[in-house]
Amino acid sequence: MKLRSRTLKTRLQRIVQYAGHYAVLCAIAVVCVFPFWWTLVTAISTQGNIFAFPPTFWPKAPSFENFIEVFHAIPIWSFFKNSVLIAVFTVFWKLLLCSLAAYPLARLKFRGRKLVFGLILATLVLPSEVNFLVNFITITQMSLVDTYTGVILPNVVTAVAILLLKQAFEEVPQDLIDAARVDGASEWVIFSRIMLPLITPWLATVGILTAVESWNEYIWPSIVMSKPDEFPLSVGVLYLRGTFGSSTRVIAAGTLITIVPTLLAFLFTQRFFMRGMDGAVK
Repeated sequence: MKLRSRTLKTRLQRIVQYAGHYAVLCAIAVVCVFPFWWTLVTAISTQGNIFAFPPTFWPKAPSFENFIEVFHAIPIWSFFKNSVLIAVFTVFWKLLLCSLAAYPLARLKFRGRKLVFGLILATLVLPSEVNFLVNFITITQMSLVDTYTGVILPNVVTAVAILLLKQAFEEVPQDLIDAARVDGASEWVIFSRIMLPLITPWLATVGILTAVESWNEYIWPSIVMSKPDEFPLSVGVLYLRGTFGSSTRVIAAGTLITIVPTLLAFLFTQRFFMRGMDGAVK
């Protein structure tokens, strides 16, 4: 009888514990999903007060006319192409340069290695906005204002990417590297043909994070770019806000069009992302 009551008590404790965990997770999910849901409801609704309290959780007279208006109001395909171009080249150069920086910090022994890595980590303390003035002066002196290179260049090397890739290189067993060196492989062969294929999940993680960050970036492109034809989508959507008036529903539709590509990219690549993050945590 005592054993049965103890077992029942243990089960109740587990149920309460699981219920508490799921309650917290559901609360976090609601907080995260609500802004997207409210934007979606606003974008596809054509009637009702947008800023009513309590807010409307279901669209009234749903229609896609706000999305059609976005395509009529701004050259969205041109903005979309610019965003894709900037994101692709930013991902490519960041993976290349950060992996080249992370490999020697993880696997090569040289004087001052810890100091160099410490200085790289120290840059994490500074917010990215602190670098805007210095970066803009540098881009101006290099005559890269109003160019895609001026938008891409300051973002191709970051401390976070180097940190993640350094951790990835350190996860690879040393025996593989020693065996390759015994066989006469050079450091470049070890890096390009052995190490990079083994850290593919980490590369995918850094690539996804970089693509999302580059796609959503607004401040730096708006500083460097002044020609509307070269604006990325995150900056071009601002044109939906007119000088003398604007439609909040159309702006919400444009915002959704900007967000959807990153959500789809994450859905199709989340397997690699989670594997890379799992390895980074370990």
